Amino acid sequence: MKKIFIIIVLTALSPAVIPSSAVLADENKSTKECYESIEGRTNRDIEPLKSGEPNIKCSTATGAVLLWGDPFDGTIPGDTASFGLEAAPESVFVRPREKNLKYFPCTMCHEEEPGQDLQIMEPHPITMHEDIVKNPMDLQHGKGSIWCFDCHNVKNRDKLIDRKGKEISFNQPVKLCGGCHAGILRDFRDGIHGKRIGMWSRDGKKRWWVCTECHNPHDVEQGDRNSGFAELSPEPAPHLPKGMTNAEHERK
Repeated sequence: MKKIFIIIVLTALSPAVIPSSAVLADENKSTKECYESIEGRTNRDIEPLKSGEPNIKCSTATGAVLLWGDPFDGTIPGDTASFGLEAAPESVFVRPREKNLKYFPCTMCHEEEPGQDLQIMEPHPITMHEDIVKNPMDLQHGKGSIWCFDCHNVKNRDKLIDRKGKEISFNQPVKLCGGCHAGILRDFRDGIHGKRIGMWSRDGKKRWWVCTECHNPHDVEQGDRNSGFAELSPEPAPHLPKGMTNAEHERK
Protein backbone atom coordinates (compact mmCIF):
# COMPACT_ATOMS: atom_id res chain seq x y z
CA MET A 1 0.00 0.00 0.00
CA LYS A 2 2.86 2.33 0.84
CA LYS A 3 4.47 1.72 -2.57
CA ILE A 4 1.19 2.51 -4.33
CA PHE A 5 0.90 5.79 -2.39
CA ILE A 6 4.45 6.81 -3.37
CA ILE A 7 3.77 6.08 -7.04
CA ILE A 8 0.59 8.17 -6.94
CA VAL A 9 2.41 11.11 -5.32
CA LEU A 10 5.29 11.00 -7.80
CA THR A 11 2.88 10.83 -10.72
CA ALA A 12 0.92 13.79 -9.42
CA LEU A 13 4.10 15.85 -9.16
CA SER A 14 5.60 14.86 -12.51
CA PRO A 15 6.13 17.63 -15.14
CA ALA A 16 3.77 15.86 -17.52
CA VAL A 17 0.76 16.84 -15.44
CA ILE A 18 1.99 20.20 -14.14
CA PRO A 19 0.42 23.07 -16.15
CA SER A 20 2.79 24.42 -18.82
CA SER A 21 2.56 27.92 -17.35
CA ALA A 22 3.97 26.60 -14.08
CA VAL A 23 6.83 24.88 -15.89
CA LEU A 24 7.71 28.01 -17.87
CA ALA A 25 7.44 30.16 -14.78
CA ASP A 26 9.88 27.88 -12.99
CA GLU A 27 12.33 27.99 -15.91
CA ASN A 28 12.11 31.78 -16.00
CA LYS A 29 12.16 32.31 -12.23
CA SER A 30 15.66 33.82 -12.33
CA THR A 31 15.01 35.90 -15.45
CA LYS A 32 12.80 38.94 -15.84
CA GLU A 33 13.72 39.87 -19.39
CA CYS A 34 15.64 38.64 -22.41
CA TYR A 35 16.44 39.91 -25.89
CA GLU A 36 15.00 38.97 -29.27
CA SER A 37 17.84 39.77 -31.66
CA ILE A 38 20.33 42.30 -30.23
CA GLU A 39 21.21 42.17 -26.56
CA GLY A 40 20.42 45.47 -24.87
CA ARG A 41 18.51 46.83 -27.89
CA THR A 42 15.60 44.43 -28.33
CA ASN A 43 14.98 43.42 -24.73
CA ARG A 44 11.55 42.27 -23.63
CA ASP A 45 10.06 41.73 -20.19
CA ILE A 46 8.43 38.44 -19.31
CA GLU A 47 4.74 39.20 -18.84
CA PRO A 48 1.61 37.05 -18.65
CA LEU A 49 -0.71 36.89 -21.64
CA LYS A 50 -4.49 36.89 -21.26
CA SER A 51 -4.33 33.10 -21.23
CA GLY A 52 -2.04 33.22 -18.20
CA GLU A 53 0.89 31.83 -20.19
CA PRO A 54 4.11 33.90 -20.33
CA ASN A 55 4.55 35.98 -23.47
CA ILE A 56 8.09 34.69 -24.03
CA LYS A 57 10.38 31.95 -22.81
CA CYS A 58 14.00 32.94 -22.18
CA SER A 59 17.19 30.94 -22.50
CA THR A 60 18.99 30.62 -19.20
CA ALA A 61 22.22 29.99 -21.14
CA THR A 62 22.31 33.00 -23.50
CA GLY A 63 19.58 35.35 -22.30
CA ALA A 64 17.86 35.24 -25.68
CA VAL A 65 14.20 34.54 -26.42
CA LEU A 66 13.66 30.84 -27.10
CA LEU A 67 9.97 30.93 -28.02
CA TRP A 68 6.99 33.25 -28.08
CA GLY A 69 3.74 32.50 -26.29
CA ASP A 70 2.10 34.86 -28.79
CA PRO A 71 4.31 36.15 -31.62
CA PHE A 72 1.96 39.10 -32.17
CA ASP A 73 1.95 40.29 -28.57
CA GLY A 74 2.86 43.99 -28.50
CA THR A 75 2.81 44.37 -32.29
CA ILE A 76 0.98 46.87 -34.48
CA PRO A 77 -0.09 46.63 -38.13
CA GLY A 78 2.88 47.39 -40.36
CA ASP A 79 2.85 49.95 -43.14
CA THR A 80 2.87 47.68 -46.18
CA ALA A 81 3.50 50.67 -48.42
CA SER A 82 6.76 51.41 -46.61
CA PHE A 83 7.80 47.80 -47.20
CA GLY A 84 6.77 48.02 -50.85
CA LEU A 85 4.53 45.00 -50.35
CA GLU A 86 1.38 44.04 -52.19
CA ALA A 87 0.29 41.92 -49.23
CA ALA A 88 -2.90 42.74 -47.38
CA PRO A 89 -2.29 45.26 -44.54
CA GLU A 90 -3.73 42.86 -41.97
CA SER A 91 -1.01 40.31 -42.79
CA VAL A 92 1.99 42.46 -41.76
CA PHE A 93 2.75 43.21 -38.11
CA VAL A 94 5.78 44.84 -36.47
CA ARG A 95 6.88 45.79 -32.96
CA PRO A 96 7.15 49.58 -32.53
CA ARG A 97 10.78 50.65 -32.17
CA GLU A 98 10.23 54.03 -30.53
CA LYS A 99 9.31 52.63 -27.13
CA ASN A 100 12.56 50.63 -27.09
CA LEU A 101 14.76 53.65 -27.77
CA LYS A 102 16.71 54.68 -24.70
CA TYR A 103 16.42 58.45 -25.14
CA PHE A 104 13.17 58.83 -27.06
CA PRO A 105 11.64 61.33 -27.63
CA CYS A 106 14.83 63.07 -28.71
CA THR A 107 13.21 66.50 -28.42
CA MET A 108 13.34 66.18 -24.64
CA CYS A 109 16.91 67.45 -25.05
CA HIS A 110 17.19 68.57 -28.68
CA GLU A 111 15.22 71.67 -29.53
CA GLU A 112 14.02 72.26 -33.05
CA GLU A 113 16.77 73.60 -35.31
CA PRO A 114 15.73 76.63 -37.40
CA GLY A 115 17.76 75.38 -40.37
CA GLN A 116 20.32 72.86 -41.45
CA ASP A 117 23.73 74.24 -40.54
CA LEU A 118 26.37 72.88 -42.91
CA GLN A 119 28.85 72.72 -40.05
CA ILE A 120 26.63 70.36 -38.08
CA MET A 121 26.22 68.15 -41.15
CA GLU A 122 29.94 67.46 -41.37
CA PRO A 123 31.53 64.81 -39.11
CA HIS A 124 32.85 66.35 -35.92
CA PRO A 125 33.56 65.22 -32.35
CA ILE A 126 30.53 65.06 -30.07
CA THR A 127 30.40 64.81 -26.30
CA MET A 128 27.10 62.96 -25.99
CA HIS A 129 25.65 59.57 -26.90
CA GLU A 130 29.00 57.88 -26.40
CA ASP A 131 27.11 54.74 -25.41
CA ILE A 132 25.51 54.74 -28.88
CA VAL A 133 28.33 55.99 -31.11
CA LYS A 134 31.77 55.10 -29.80
CA ASN A 135 33.68 57.26 -32.27
CA PRO A 136 31.63 59.76 -34.32
CA MET A 137 34.68 60.47 -36.48
CA ASP A 138 34.73 56.83 -37.53
CA LEU A 139 31.07 55.90 -37.83
CA GLN A 140 30.86 52.17 -38.48
CA HIS A 141 28.29 52.52 -41.24
CA GLY A 142 28.78 53.32 -44.91
CA LYS A 143 32.58 53.13 -44.79
CA GLY A 144 32.93 56.86 -44.24
CA SER A 145 30.33 57.93 -46.81
CA ILE A 146 27.59 58.92 -44.36
CA TRP A 147 27.25 60.59 -40.99
CA CYS A 148 24.58 61.13 -38.32
CA PHE A 149 22.44 63.67 -40.16
CA ASP A 150 22.30 61.68 -43.36
CA CYS A 151 19.71 59.62 -41.47
CA HIS A 152 18.61 61.75 -38.50
CA ASN A 153 16.46 64.82 -39.12
CA VAL A 154 18.36 67.85 -37.84
CA LYS A 155 15.14 69.92 -37.78
CA ASN A 156 13.05 67.35 -35.93
CA ARG A 157 15.13 64.90 -33.92
CA ASP A 158 12.10 62.68 -33.26
CA LYS A 159 12.17 61.62 -36.91
CA LEU A 160 14.55 60.11 -39.41
CA ILE A 161 14.91 61.64 -42.86
CA ASP A 162 15.50 60.19 -46.32
CA ARG A 163 17.63 61.62 -49.11
CA LYS A 164 14.65 63.51 -50.50
CA GLY A 165 14.02 65.25 -47.19
CA LYS A 166 10.94 63.24 -46.24
CA GLU A 167 10.43 62.45 -42.56
CA ILE A 168 10.41 58.79 -41.51
CA SER A 169 9.27 57.31 -38.22
CA PHE A 170 11.73 55.29 -36.13
CA ASN A 171 9.10 52.55 -36.39
CA GLN A 172 9.65 52.38 -40.17
CA PRO A 173 13.42 52.13 -40.69
CA VAL A 174 12.84 49.97 -43.77
CA LYS A 175 11.87 53.10 -45.71
CA LEU A 176 15.20 54.70 -44.81
CA CYS A 177 17.54 51.72 -45.14
CA GLY A 178 16.03 50.70 -48.47
CA GLY A 179 17.17 53.99 -49.98
CA CYS A 180 20.77 52.73 -50.01
CA HIS A 181 20.31 48.97 -49.72
CA ALA A 182 17.95 48.38 -52.63
CA GLY A 183 19.08 44.81 -53.26
CA ILE A 184 18.64 43.86 -49.62
CA LEU A 185 15.23 45.54 -49.57
CA ARG A 186 14.14 43.44 -52.54
CA ASP A 187 15.23 40.27 -50.75
CA PHE A 188 13.53 41.49 -47.58
CA ARG A 189 10.24 41.90 -49.42
CA ASP A 190 10.55 38.42 -50.91
CA GLY A 191 11.28 36.83 -47.55
CA ILE A 192 14.87 35.89 -48.41
CA HIS A 193 16.45 38.43 -46.05
CA GLY A 194 15.33 39.12 -42.51
CA LYS A 195 13.36 37.33 -39.84
CA ARG A 196 9.64 36.75 -39.53
CA ILE A 197 7.33 34.36 -37.76
CA GLY A 198 3.76 33.43 -38.51
CA MET A 199 1.97 31.88 -41.47
CA TRP A 200 3.89 30.38 -44.39
CA SER A 201 1.55 31.65 -47.12
CA ARG A 202 2.48 34.88 -48.87
CA ASP A 203 -0.56 36.75 -47.55
CA GLY A 204 -0.62 34.93 -44.22
CA LYS A 205 -0.36 36.88 -40.97
CA LYS A 206 3.30 37.39 -40.00
CA ARG A 207 5.40 39.44 -37.66
CA TRP A 208 8.26 41.10 -39.53
CA TRP A 209 11.53 42.11 -37.85
CA VAL A 210 12.58 45.52 -39.20
CA CYS A 211 16.18 46.40 -40.07
CA THR A 212 17.24 47.95 -36.77
CA GLU A 213 15.99 44.98 -34.75
CA CYS A 214 18.84 42.86 -36.13
CA HIS A 215 21.40 45.45 -37.28
CA ASN A 216 22.84 48.21 -35.10
CA PRO A 217 22.80 51.19 -37.49
CA HIS A 218 25.60 52.91 -35.56
CA ASP A 219 27.92 49.90 -35.68
CA VAL A 220 26.97 47.88 -38.74
CA GLU A 221 30.53 47.22 -39.87
CA GLN A 222 31.76 45.94 -36.50
CA GLY A 223 35.28 47.20 -37.19
CA ASP A 224 37.60 44.55 -38.63
CA ARG A 225 34.81 41.98 -38.45
CA ASN A 226 32.91 43.85 -41.20
CA SER A 227 30.07 41.51 -40.40
CA GLY A 228 26.78 43.38 -40.56
CA PHE A 229 25.61 42.36 -37.11
CA ALA A 230 27.07 41.45 -33.75
CA GLU A 231 27.99 37.90 -32.87
CA LEU A 232 25.32 35.93 -31.05
CA SER A 233 26.00 33.43 -28.31
CA PRO A 234 24.97 29.95 -29.49
CA GLU A 235 22.50 27.89 -27.53
CA PRO A 236 23.87 24.68 -25.96
CA ALA A 237 23.72 21.61 -28.18
CA PRO A 238 20.59 19.46 -27.73
CA HIS A 239 20.75 16.30 -25.67
CA LEU A 240 21.75 13.22 -27.63
CA PRO A 241 19.06 10.60 -28.26
CA LYS A 242 18.97 7.66 -25.90
CA GLY A 243 21.69 5.16 -26.73
CA MET A 244 23.87 7.63 -28.68
CA THR A 245 27.15 8.46 -26.95
CA ASN A 246 28.47 11.16 -29.31
CA ALA A 247 27.62 13.17 -32.41
CA GLU A 248 30.77 12.56 -34.43
CA HIS A 249 28.65 11.56 -37.44
CA GLU A 250 27.64 15.21 -37.73
CA ARG A 251 31.24 16.22 -38.43
CA LYS A 252 31.63 13.93 -41.44
